[in-house]
Amino acid sequence: MLPLQGMRVIDVTTNISGPSLTMILADLGAEVIKIERPGIGDEARKMAPLVKEDGTFFLNINRNKKSVVLNLQLQEAKEVMYELIRDADIFVENYRLGKADKLGLGYDTLKSLNQGLIYCSLTAYGQKGPSKHKPGYDAILQAETGLMSMTGSDKLARVPVSILDQGSAVWGALGILAALLQRKENGQGQKVETSLFETGVYWVGYHLLSTMLTGQNPEKLGSNHASFAPYGAFQTADVPIMIGISNDRLFEKLCEVVEKQHWLKDERFTSNISRVQNRGLLNEKLADILRTKKAHDWLAALEEQGVPSAVIQQMTDVAMHPQTLSNKMLIDAEHPNNGNIRLTRLPITLSSVDLKVRNTPPVLGEHTVEVLKALGKSEVEIERLMNMQALQN
Repeated sequence: MLPLQGMRVIDVTTNISGPSLTMILADLGAEVIKIERPGIGDEARKMAPLVKEDGTFFLNINRNKKSVVLNLQLQEAKEVMYELIRDADIFVENYRLGKADKLGLGYDTLKSLNQGLIYCSLTAYGQKGPSKHKPGYDAILQAETGLMSMTGSDKLARVPVSILDQGSAVWGALGILAALLQRKENGQGQKVETSLFETGVYWVGYHLLSTMLTGQNPEKLGSNHASFAPYGAFQTADVPIMIGISNDRLFEKLCEVVEKQHWLKDERFTSNISRVQNRGLLNEKLADILRTKKAHDWLAALEEQGVPSAVIQQMTDVAMHPQTLSNKMLIDAEHPNNGNIRLTRLPITLSSVDLKVRNTPPVLGEHTVEVLKALGKSEVEIERLMNMQALQN
Protein backbone atom coordinates (compact mmCIF):
# COMPACT_ATOMS: atom_id res chain seq x y z
CA MET A 1 0.00 0.00 0.00
CA LEU A 2 1.34 3.40 -0.97
CA PRO A 3 1.85 5.91 1.89
CA LEU A 4 -0.89 8.35 0.80
CA GLN A 5 -3.29 5.80 -0.64
CA GLY A 6 -6.86 6.78 0.24
CA MET A 7 -6.06 10.50 0.36
CA ARG A 8 -7.86 12.76 -2.10
CA VAL A 9 -6.23 15.95 -3.38
CA ILE A 10 -8.06 18.70 -5.26
CA ASP A 11 -5.45 20.48 -7.35
CA VAL A 12 -6.18 23.82 -9.04
CA THR A 13 -2.52 24.66 -9.69
CA THR A 14 -0.85 25.48 -13.00
CA ASN A 15 2.61 25.94 -14.50
CA ILE A 16 5.44 24.36 -12.47
CA SER A 17 5.44 24.95 -8.71
CA GLY A 18 1.98 23.65 -7.83
CA PRO A 19 1.90 20.71 -10.26
CA SER A 20 5.34 19.64 -9.01
CA LEU A 21 3.95 19.62 -5.47
CA THR A 22 0.85 17.64 -6.34
CA MET A 23 2.86 15.12 -8.36
CA ILE A 24 4.86 14.34 -5.22
CA LEU A 25 1.58 13.58 -3.45
CA ALA A 26 0.32 11.60 -6.45
CA ASP A 27 3.47 9.50 -6.68
CA LEU A 28 3.11 8.73 -2.97
CA GLY A 29 -0.33 7.30 -3.66
CA ALA A 30 -2.83 10.14 -3.28
CA GLU A 31 -5.72 10.47 -5.72
CA VAL A 32 -5.00 13.85 -7.32
CA ILE A 33 -7.90 15.44 -9.20
CA LYS A 34 -6.45 18.19 -11.37
CA ILE A 35 -9.04 20.89 -12.07
CA GLU A 36 -8.36 22.65 -15.39
CA ARG A 37 -9.89 25.48 -17.39
CA PRO A 38 -12.03 24.73 -20.46
CA GLY A 39 -10.17 24.73 -23.76
CA ILE A 40 -6.82 25.79 -22.35
CA GLY A 41 -6.17 23.69 -19.29
CA ASP A 42 -2.91 24.08 -17.42
CA GLU A 43 -0.70 26.64 -19.20
CA ALA A 44 2.20 24.19 -18.97
CA ARG A 45 0.47 22.02 -21.59
CA LYS A 46 1.75 24.46 -24.22
CA MET A 47 5.11 25.41 -22.71
CA ALA A 48 7.91 24.88 -25.24
CA PRO A 49 9.44 22.61 -26.21
CA LEU A 50 6.38 20.80 -27.53
CA VAL A 51 6.37 17.17 -28.60
CA LYS A 52 3.28 16.33 -30.68
CA GLU A 53 1.55 19.39 -29.18
CA ASP A 54 2.33 18.38 -25.58
CA GLY A 55 4.64 20.55 -23.48
CA THR A 56 7.48 18.55 -21.97
CA PHE A 57 7.18 20.62 -18.77
CA PHE A 58 3.62 19.35 -18.39
CA LEU A 59 4.50 15.76 -19.21
CA ASN A 60 7.26 15.69 -16.62
CA ILE A 61 5.22 16.85 -13.59
CA ASN A 62 1.64 15.67 -14.11
CA ARG A 63 1.67 11.88 -14.02
CA ASN A 64 -0.62 9.93 -11.70
CA LYS A 65 -3.31 12.64 -11.85
CA LYS A 66 -6.87 12.82 -13.12
CA SER A 67 -7.83 15.77 -15.33
CA VAL A 68 -11.27 17.30 -14.76
CA VAL A 69 -12.34 20.42 -16.67
CA LEU A 70 -14.58 22.82 -14.72
CA ASN A 71 -15.57 26.33 -15.75
CA LEU A 72 -15.30 27.93 -12.32
CA GLN A 73 -16.86 31.14 -13.64
CA LEU A 74 -20.21 29.30 -13.56
CA GLN A 75 -21.96 28.59 -10.27
CA GLU A 76 -22.95 25.09 -11.41
CA ALA A 77 -19.29 24.15 -11.87
CA LYS A 78 -18.45 25.73 -8.54
CA GLU A 79 -21.06 23.54 -6.85
CA VAL A 80 -19.36 20.48 -8.35
CA MET A 81 -16.08 21.78 -6.94
CA TYR A 82 -17.64 22.18 -3.49
CA GLU A 83 -18.89 18.59 -3.63
CA LEU A 84 -15.35 17.44 -4.36
CA ILE A 85 -14.00 19.56 -1.50
CA ARG A 86 -16.41 18.04 1.03
CA ASP A 87 -14.88 14.62 0.40
CA ALA A 88 -11.26 15.76 0.01
CA ASP A 89 -8.28 15.64 2.34
CA ILE A 90 -6.07 18.23 0.67
CA PHE A 91 -6.59 21.31 -1.52
CA VAL A 92 -3.65 22.94 -3.32
CA GLU A 93 -3.65 26.31 -5.12
CA ASN A 94 -0.96 28.58 -6.53
CA TYR A 95 -3.13 31.52 -7.53
CA ARG A 96 -1.90 35.08 -7.26
CA LEU A 97 -2.80 36.22 -3.74
CA GLY A 98 -6.49 37.12 -3.51
CA LYS A 99 -7.70 35.21 -6.58
CA ALA A 100 -8.75 32.12 -4.64
CA ASP A 101 -11.08 34.26 -2.51
CA LYS A 102 -12.55 35.89 -5.63
CA LEU A 103 -13.31 32.44 -7.05
CA GLY A 104 -14.95 31.33 -3.82
CA LEU A 105 -12.04 29.00 -3.09
CA GLY A 106 -10.40 30.84 -0.18
CA TYR A 107 -9.33 29.04 2.97
CA ASP A 108 -12.21 30.22 5.16
CA THR A 109 -14.81 29.23 2.56
CA LEU A 110 -13.41 25.74 2.03
CA LYS A 111 -12.79 25.20 5.75
CA SER A 112 -16.49 25.85 6.36
CA LEU A 113 -17.24 22.95 4.01
CA ASN A 114 -14.65 20.56 5.43
CA GLN A 115 -13.10 21.08 8.88
CA GLY A 116 -10.50 18.40 8.23
CA LEU A 117 -9.27 19.92 4.96
CA ILE A 118 -5.58 20.71 4.63
CA TYR A 119 -5.35 23.79 2.42
CA CYS A 120 -1.98 24.52 0.80
CA SER A 121 -1.32 27.94 -0.74
CA LEU A 122 1.82 28.39 -2.83
CA THR A 123 2.52 31.98 -3.89
CA ALA A 124 5.35 33.99 -5.42
CA TYR A 125 6.13 36.37 -2.54
CA GLY A 126 4.32 34.93 0.46
CA GLN A 127 1.15 36.02 2.25
CA LYS A 128 2.55 39.12 3.97
CA GLY A 129 4.58 42.20 3.10
CA PRO A 130 4.47 44.91 0.43
CA SER A 131 5.12 42.50 -2.45
CA LYS A 132 2.51 39.90 -1.50
CA HIS A 133 0.20 40.75 -4.43
CA LYS A 134 2.94 40.86 -7.07
CA PRO A 135 3.11 38.17 -9.76
CA GLY A 136 6.36 36.30 -10.06
CA TYR A 137 8.06 33.46 -11.90
CA ASP A 138 11.08 31.42 -10.90
CA ALA A 139 13.61 33.70 -12.62
CA ILE A 140 12.01 36.83 -11.15
CA LEU A 141 12.36 35.41 -7.66
CA GLN A 142 15.92 34.26 -8.37
CA ALA A 143 16.61 37.94 -8.98
CA GLU A 144 14.61 39.18 -5.99
CA THR A 145 16.22 36.79 -3.48
CA GLY A 146 19.80 37.48 -4.56
CA LEU A 147 20.39 34.08 -6.11
CA MET A 148 21.02 35.63 -9.51
CA SER A 149 23.59 38.04 -8.07
CA MET A 150 25.84 35.05 -7.31
CA THR A 151 25.13 32.88 -10.35
CA GLY A 152 27.45 32.67 -13.34
CA SER A 153 30.58 34.76 -13.84
CA ASP A 154 30.70 38.10 -15.69
CA LYS A 155 27.21 38.21 -17.21
CA LEU A 156 24.01 37.95 -15.22
CA ALA A 157 22.64 34.42 -15.31
CA ARG A 158 19.85 32.45 -13.73
CA VAL A 159 20.00 28.86 -12.55
CA PRO A 160 18.57 27.21 -15.70
CA VAL A 161 16.22 24.86 -13.87
CA SER A 162 13.12 25.91 -11.94
CA ILE A 163 14.94 25.64 -8.64
CA LEU A 164 12.54 27.87 -6.68
CA ASP A 165 9.39 26.42 -8.23
CA GLN A 166 10.43 22.86 -7.48
CA GLY A 167 12.00 23.75 -4.16
CA SER A 168 8.74 25.38 -3.06
CA ALA A 169 6.94 22.24 -4.20
CA VAL A 170 9.03 20.11 -1.86
CA TRP A 171 8.43 22.45 1.09
CA GLY A 172 4.71 22.53 0.34
CA ALA A 173 4.54 18.75 0.21
CA LEU A 174 6.50 18.50 3.45
CA GLY A 175 4.14 20.96 5.12
CA ILE A 176 1.13 18.95 3.94
CA LEU A 177 2.59 15.72 5.32
CA ALA A 178 3.22 17.45 8.66
CA ALA A 179 -0.37 18.73 8.68
CA LEU A 180 -1.67 15.23 7.96
CA LEU A 181 0.22 13.91 10.98
CA GLN A 182 -1.26 16.65 13.16
CA ARG A 183 -4.73 15.87 11.84
CA LYS A 184 -4.34 12.30 13.05
CA GLU A 185 -3.93 13.71 16.55
CA ASN A 186 -6.61 16.41 16.63
CA GLY A 187 -8.90 15.72 13.67
CA GLN A 188 -8.48 19.27 12.39
CA GLY A 189 -7.20 20.54 9.07
CA GLN A 190 -5.09 23.66 8.69
CA LYS A 191 -3.58 26.04 6.17
CA VAL A 192 -0.07 25.39 4.83
CA GLU A 193 1.75 28.31 3.18
CA THR A 194 4.98 28.47 1.22
CA SER A 195 6.38 30.69 -1.52
CA LEU A 196 9.13 31.08 -4.06
CA PHE A 197 10.50 34.08 -2.15
CA GLU A 198 10.79 32.18 1.12
CA THR A 199 12.40 29.25 -0.65
CA GLY A 200 14.92 31.54 -2.32
CA VAL A 201 15.87 33.24 0.96
CA TYR A 202 16.26 29.82 2.56
CA TRP A 203 18.47 28.56 -0.30
CA VAL A 204 20.85 31.53 0.05
CA GLY A 205 20.82 31.22 3.84
CA TYR A 206 24.51 30.68 4.53
CA HIS A 207 25.48 33.40 2.05
CA LEU A 208 22.99 35.72 3.74
CA LEU A 209 24.38 34.93 7.19
CA SER A 210 27.93 35.54 5.99
CA THR A 211 26.91 38.89 4.48
CA MET A 212 25.12 39.99 7.65
CA LEU A 213 28.16 39.10 9.76
CA THR A 214 30.87 40.48 7.46
CA GLY A 215 29.08 43.23 5.55
CA GLN A 216 30.40 41.81 2.26
CA ASN A 217 28.25 40.51 -0.58
CA PRO A 218 29.36 37.22 -2.18
CA GLU A 219 31.32 37.31 -5.43
CA LYS A 220 30.18 35.83 -8.73
CA LEU A 221 32.50 32.84 -8.95
CA GLY A 222 31.14 30.83 -11.88
CA SER A 223 31.78 27.17 -11.09
CA ASN A 224 34.10 28.02 -8.19
CA HIS A 225 33.19 27.82 -4.49
CA ALA A 226 33.40 30.76 -2.09
CA SER A 227 34.76 28.58 0.72
CA PHE A 228 37.14 26.16 -1.02
CA ALA A 229 39.91 26.10 -3.63
CA PRO A 230 40.65 24.65 -6.06
CA TYR A 231 36.99 23.89 -6.62
CA GLY A 232 35.56 24.37 -10.10
CA ALA A 233 35.47 23.46 -13.77
CA PHE A 234 38.70 22.96 -15.72
CA GLN A 235 39.28 22.28 -19.40
CA THR A 236 41.23 19.13 -20.24
CA ALA A 237 42.69 18.19 -23.62
CA ASP A 238 39.21 17.21 -24.80
CA VAL A 239 36.26 18.04 -22.49
CA PRO A 240 35.83 20.01 -19.25
CA ILE A 241 35.79 18.33 -15.86
CA MET A 242 34.75 19.45 -12.38
CA ILE A 243 37.10 19.04 -9.42
CA GLY A 244 36.18 19.67 -5.78
CA ILE A 245 38.90 20.12 -3.13
CA SER A 246 37.38 20.93 0.25
CA ASN A 247 40.22 20.12 2.67
CA ASP A 248 43.99 19.75 2.99
CA ARG A 249 43.92 15.97 2.66
CA LEU A 250 42.25 16.15 -0.74
CA PHE A 251 44.66 18.88 -1.83
CA GLU A 252 47.56 16.56 -0.99
CA LYS A 253 45.96 13.87 -3.18
CA LEU A 254 45.47 16.35 -6.02
CA CYS A 255 49.10 17.44 -5.83
CA GLU A 256 50.12 13.81 -6.12
CA VAL A 257 47.95 13.30 -9.21
CA VAL A 258 49.32 16.38 -11.00
CA GLU A 259 52.86 15.72 -9.69
CA LYS A 260 53.15 19.07 -7.95
CA GLN A 261 53.99 17.99 -4.39
CA HIS A 262 56.04 21.16 -3.92
CA TRP A 263 52.76 23.11 -3.81
CA LEU A 264 52.28 21.62 -0.34
CA LYS A 265 55.19 23.73 0.90
CA ASP A 266 54.19 26.89 -0.96
CA GLU A 267 52.77 29.25 1.68
CA ARG A 268 50.22 30.47 -0.86
CA PHE A 269 48.65 27.00 -0.95
CA THR A 270 49.41 25.38 2.43
CA SER A 271 45.90 25.84 3.87
CA ASN A 272 42.41 26.12 2.49
CA ILE A 273 42.25 29.78 3.55
CA SER A 274 45.46 30.60 1.72
CA ARG A 275 44.28 28.67 -1.34
CA VAL A 276 41.01 30.64 -1.39
CA GLN A 277 42.97 33.89 -1.09
CA ASN A 278 45.15 32.83 -4.03
CA ARG A 279 42.43 31.07 -6.01
CA GLY A 280 43.16 32.83 -9.29
CA LEU A 281 46.84 31.89 -9.32
CA LEU A 282 46.19 28.30 -8.21
CA ASN A 283 43.43 27.82 -10.80
CA GLU A 284 45.69 29.16 -13.53
CA LYS A 285 48.53 26.78 -12.63
CA LEU A 286 46.18 23.80 -12.35
CA ALA A 287 44.42 24.65 -15.63
CA ASP A 288 47.72 24.63 -17.53
CA ILE A 289 48.47 21.13 -16.26
CA LEU A 290 44.99 19.68 -16.86
CA ARG A 291 45.03 20.76 -20.52
CA THR A 292 47.88 18.32 -21.20
CA LYS A 293 45.80 15.12 -20.92
CA LYS A 294 42.31 13.93 -21.80
CA ALA A 295 39.51 13.89 -19.26
CA HIS A 296 39.41 10.09 -19.08
CA ASP A 297 43.05 9.94 -17.99
CA TRP A 298 42.70 12.62 -15.35
CA LEU A 299 39.47 11.19 -13.94
CA ALA A 300 40.99 7.72 -13.62
CA ALA A 301 43.92 9.13 -11.64
CA LEU A 302 41.72 11.39 -9.51
CA GLU A 303 39.29 8.58 -8.73
CA GLU A 304 42.15 6.30 -7.71
CA GLN A 305 43.20 8.91 -5.15
CA GLY A 306 39.62 9.52 -3.97
CA VAL A 307 39.45 13.08 -5.28
CA PRO A 308 35.84 14.15 -6.10
CA SER A 309 35.67 14.82 -9.83
CA ALA A 310 33.40 14.34 -12.84
CA VAL A 311 32.97 15.07 -16.52
CA ILE A 312 30.51 17.90 -17.17
CA GLN A 313 27.77 15.87 -18.81
CA GLN A 314 25.24 16.89 -21.45
CA MET A 315 21.59 15.84 -21.10
CA THR A 316 22.08 13.13 -23.74
CA ASP A 317 24.82 11.69 -21.52
CA VAL A 318 22.75 11.87 -18.35
CA ALA A 319 19.93 9.85 -19.94
CA MET A 320 22.32 6.94 -20.50
CA HIS A 321 24.53 7.47 -17.44
CA PRO A 322 25.23 4.21 -15.57
CA GLN A 323 24.04 5.81 -12.32
CA THR A 324 20.80 6.96 -13.95
CA LEU A 325 20.17 3.43 -15.18
CA SER A 326 21.39 1.62 -12.05
CA ASN A 327 19.16 3.72 -9.80
CA LYS A 328 16.23 3.42 -12.22
CA MET A 329 15.77 7.19 -12.32
CA LEU A 330 13.81 6.97 -15.58
CA ILE A 331 10.44 5.27 -15.55
CA ASP A 332 8.52 4.26 -18.66
CA ALA A 333 5.01 5.53 -19.31
CA GLU A 334 2.71 4.97 -22.28
CA HIS A 335 1.19 8.28 -23.37
CA PRO A 336 -1.82 8.46 -25.76
CA ASN A 337 -0.20 11.14 -27.94
CA ASN A 338 3.51 10.40 -27.57
CA GLY A 339 3.71 6.65 -27.08
CA ASN A 340 6.45 5.53 -24.71
CA ILE A 341 7.97 8.39 -22.73
CA ARG A 342 10.59 8.16 -19.99
CA LEU A 343 9.92 10.30 -16.93
CA THR A 344 12.23 11.10 -14.03
CA ARG A 345 11.02 9.47 -10.83
CA LEU A 346 11.00 11.09 -7.41
CA PRO A 347 14.54 10.94 -5.98
CA ILE A 348 13.44 8.84 -3.00
CA THR A 349 13.23 5.07 -2.61
CA LEU A 350 10.97 3.34 -0.09
CA SER A 351 11.99 -0.20 0.75
CA SER A 352 8.43 -1.47 1.23
CA VAL A 353 6.71 -0.04 -1.86
CA ASP A 354 7.50 0.80 -5.46
CA LEU A 355 6.56 4.33 -6.57
CA LYS A 356 5.29 3.64 -10.08
CA VAL A 357 3.60 5.51 -12.90
CA ARG A 358 0.02 4.41 -12.32
CA ASN A 359 -1.43 6.91 -14.80
CA THR A 360 0.33 8.78 -17.59
CA PRO A 361 0.03 12.60 -17.72
CA PRO A 362 -3.65 13.08 -18.56
CA VAL A 363 -5.23 14.45 -21.70
CA LEU A 364 -7.27 17.58 -20.96
CA GLY A 365 -10.59 16.53 -19.41
CA GLU A 366 -9.76 12.84 -19.66
CA HIS A 367 -11.37 12.00 -16.31
CA THR A 368 -14.22 14.53 -16.11
CA VAL A 369 -17.01 12.01 -16.62
CA GLU A 370 -15.36 9.36 -14.43
CA VAL A 371 -14.98 11.72 -11.48
CA LEU A 372 -18.50 13.13 -11.78
CA LYS A 373 -19.99 9.66 -11.92
CA ALA A 374 -18.06 8.83 -8.75
CA LEU A 375 -19.79 11.86 -7.18
CA GLY A 376 -23.11 10.23 -8.00
CA LYS A 377 -23.99 12.39 -11.00
CA SER A 378 -26.23 10.74 -13.57
CA GLU A 379 -25.46 10.72 -17.28
CA VAL A 380 -28.36 13.11 -17.79
CA GLU A 381 -26.98 15.55 -15.21
CA ILE A 382 -23.47 15.31 -16.67
CA GLU A 383 -24.83 15.99 -20.16
CA ARG A 384 -26.77 18.99 -18.85
CA LEU A 385 -23.62 20.43 -17.28
CA MET A 386 -21.70 19.76 -20.49
CA ASN A 387 -24.30 21.54 -22.59
CA MET A 388 -24.15 24.63 -20.40
CA GLN A 389 -20.33 24.50 -20.69
CA ALA A 390 -19.77 24.02 -16.97
CA LEU A 391 -17.80 20.86 -17.80
CA GLN A 392 -15.64 19.56 -20.62
CA ASN A 393 -14.25 16.15 -21.48
